[in-house]
Amino acid sequence: MLLAILLSTAGFYSAPTTAAEERTCGPDALGTSRVIEIDRSKGTAIGLQSYPRTLDLRDHEVVLTFDDGPAATTAQVLDALAKECARVTFFLIGRNAEGLPALVKRAAAEGHTIGHHSYSHPDKTLRLMSEEAAKADIEKGIAAVNKALGATAAPFFRFPGFADTPALVADLTARGYTIFGSDLWASDWSHITAKAELELVLSRLEKNRKGIVLFHDSQAITAQMLPEFLRELKKRGYSLVHIAPGDSPTPIVAAGPDWTSTTEPIIAKTLGAKSLGAKSLGAKSLRGKGGGGMMKPEQQPPAQGATEAPKAGAP
Repeated sequence: MLLAILLSTAGFYSAPTTAAEERTCGPDALGTSRVIEIDRSKGTAIGLQSYPRTLDLRDHEVVLTFDDGPAATTAQVLDALAKECARVTFFLIGRNAEGLPALVKRAAAEGHTIGHHSYSHPDKTLRLMSEEAAKADIEKGIAAVNKALGATAAPFFRFPGFADTPALVADLTARGYTIFGSDLWASDWSHITAKAELELVLSRLEKNRKGIVLFHDSQAITAQMLPEFLRELKKRGYSLVHIAPGDSPTPIVAAGPDWTSTTEPIIAKTLGAKSLGAKSLGAKSLRGKGGGGMMKPEQQPPAQGATEAPKAGAP
């Protein structure tokens, strides 16, 4: 309740209390075990697939995140989350928020955190745009999401395709934005069934035992598999952690000495030589050396635009 008051007075959207949700859902629902505050005054970059640090989660704790919405399938995702009293974070494309503002407001009203994912999710990535054009796309996206929400969204940002640059990271973190990578993903951009996605993400989660998980609410297979996934989390003893902007220091744990980025080699392969002159800040001062390694094709992030939700005005 205190967090809701703090967010409200700071101009952020204030969501319903967890206690009220638990009375609605009952003890069999997954629910939300706790809220982690992300320091809105001190930006950083987290998520072990791209950066050598992540949230300091306990064993069997997960943070669920969804990219590329709002989309036609977002309502189905929200229905599944509501049934389990599960709170997550949505990283929205600005032009999609313009086209489907009711879904933005609904997600926030149901207790979810709203973050940013650029305005256009450019096919060539923000990395290959000029710095001026990339910053303009980011700012336009932030403004579009805030307008659709009718309030200030969380200072959370995820780069489309994870393709950041030192200048863009420095600009965002200096303004208090936390940049989110992920610790594991569901590969829901692949040509797989909902059942295959469920088995894949659960196997990865069982291996990691905790982490920030990336889905896309614009993907029909994710909307289809989500109810069973949430039930499996409960069945397997996982706890859901919600993230929200606050004033406490962000709880962070550093990667081990053998860490390496899993996303950077994939970005280099996808974008080719054009990306070499604009490498991520993480490839230098943020990333360092050591452990993600290369991924199999079904594990790799989508080609740019592959997971993009309908353009503004589309159903």
